[in-house]
Amino acid sequence: MMTRSPQARTNRLTRPSIAVAAAVAVTAGVVAAAPDAKTAELAPKLSLIAATTSVTLDSWKEDPGVYLDLGTYLTSENGAFELKVTRKSYKDPVVATQVLRNGKKTTTKALPAGLVKDFSGLPDFARISVTDAAGKTVLKQTESFCPNNASGRIRPDAPAQSKYPQSCPVNPFTLGSVWGVENGWASNTYAGYYAKPVQLAAGTYTAKISVTKKYRDLFGIANKPRSVKVTVRERSWEQEEQGGGAAARSAAPRSSQSAESAAGHQGHGGHEGHQGHQGHQGHQGHDGHGQAADAPAASAHAAPAASAHAAHGAPARPEAPAARTTGATPTFNVGHGPYPPAPPALPWALKKESLQRQAFSAAKVGDRAGQTDGSRQAPAARPNAKRPTGKATVPDVPKPDLRSLPAYGITVSDGYEDVPGKDYLAFSANVWNAGPAKLVVDGFRSPGKKLMDAYQYFYDAKGKQVGYTPTGTMEWDPRPGHEHWHFTDFASYRLLKADKKESVRSGKEAFCLANTDAVDYTVKNANWHPDNTDLSTACGQENSISVREVLDVGSGDTYTQDLPGQSFDITGLPNGTYYIQVLANPENRLKETNHKNNSALRKVILGGKKGARTVKVPAHHLVDAN
Repeated sequence: MMTRSPQARTNRLTRPSIAVAAAVAVTAGVVAAAPDAKTAELAPKLSLIAATTSVTLDSWKEDPGVYLDLGTYLTSENGAFELKVTRKSYKDPVVATQVLRNGKKTTTKALPAGLVKDFSGLPDFARISVTDAAGKTVLKQTESFCPNNASGRIRPDAPAQSKYPQSCPVNPFTLGSVWGVENGWASNTYAGYYAKPVQLAAGTYTAKISVTKKYRDLFGIANKPRSVKVTVRERSWEQEEQGGGAAARSAAPRSSQSAESAAGHQGHGGHEGHQGHQGHQGHQGHDGHGQAADAPAASAHAAPAASAHAAHGAPARPEAPAARTTGATPTFNVGHGPYPPAPPALPWALKKESLQRQAFSAAKVGDRAGQTDGSRQAPAARPNAKRPTGKATVPDVPKPDLRSLPAYGITVSDGYEDVPGKDYLAFSANVWNAGPAKLVVDGFRSPGKKLMDAYQYFYDAKGKQVGYTPTGTMEWDPRPGHEHWHFTDFASYRLLKADKKESVRSGKEAFCLANTDAVDYTVKNANWHPDNTDLSTACGQENSISVREVLDVGSGDTYTQDLPGQSFDITGLPNGTYYIQVLANPENRLKETNHKNNSALRKVILGGKKGARTVKVPAHHLVDAN
């Protein structure tokens, strides 16, 4: 595919969540007795329920379209509904297996080949038809279903916490995922991130939702469609802003802004481009260290479509819209990308305004025990109070295994007005931890010194620290919008010529580690609920005396193509074939189980002429994502 300007899809890395999980049962009216362990069947009993008989959906004048979050849920009784989704390599197709647990006995059932093609969920799971007030059918469509969607308990004796991950991965190079609906829980069937808006005029409708036949037959789901009355109302974010106060703040546009930042948006809130509010809690993206002085700012070159359009004055809706009431959004948070987190997510049982106001007044934004609202304020892992003493040792215990994913989100642009006359090749990159142990790095500050001394820690099977070794430094990045500590020499980016010899090296060498992507949750010791998913908690403050940065097993750290340092200056390079190399642990300072799998290459073909360069990105085996 030939591209001229930054139009590569950007993965918003948000996390689906729920503020008051038990509320689903209040409206759904489905409270079942706990199954008798002796008589429980091996396969879980799945049912489609509607949490409410009526919903009100908004169509915004600035961005017409209605997102069909209809408040239907898939429940699981007599055991959890669990699927393991994997691919052996990028040369192999994605396959799905159902995992059936009955006490200590675990069996598996392979799902039909070709049923699942990626990691977004079960395709064509729900069938939706909409009729208008006159009984005329105005819409028919199917939507995929991610079992890890926003969920809640349907009975009081169900497990207090779901063991399954929160959302389906969106990284094109995901290797493995686990999907599930906990026993006694229900997951929203709304497609969330993957849903597209539909055009419905203001008025009243009736929506009929059912599970398609192939899934009813496959999982033994009863054919019981649900009907929901739908009221579509037209609203204007501009008018909401002019109204000010709580009304403007409560009317969340379908965008990625948080509840606190909504009032501060320019233009039409979430409907304009997002120039000026990049990153989480005021972070304007998350960059590396040592970027070349002539490289343009993140929003100037190689930005995703929404940011690029905003920079040039054209309104654009960011990708991955999600209504406040759903939380059916993709993995974790915005990671190192430019967008703030999704709005707080509440179940449909709190849709009514009075209950919603109560919930928001009681549930302040932020993750804590029993609540995850989408802001991903996960607590940072605490560093040791003091730097380690005694002899440094590297014991014979499990260690992390750092691996690189091939580059993606690849695009070219000129330097715009910031750096005229320059051409850049931008890309997104991810380094992940295949385990079996998490990567733990502490930084300790010496009074009066600019750098922290960094140490890698090692743990035995019981989680007890049994060793450490020096592993370089951490440095403070004082630039506005960054202001956090970076661990040096975590990864390196290089542009190789056709003979795979280095041509250009990115200036980016320092990173704040955060678990932004679920790359493979099927590896040994994968943590399905990692901490340190948020930059504002994982990277420290200017006055920090110590910092702990963690890359958990199964998770990766993505830096998107719109950030400083995520590009190569190709102004003087001839057209032809090149390879983007993402190299983890380039100096081998970190101790790993395997140092031979740290490099990943992605082929690109440069063309065009100065000021109008193009790039063609061939598919990487079966993964065709530029």
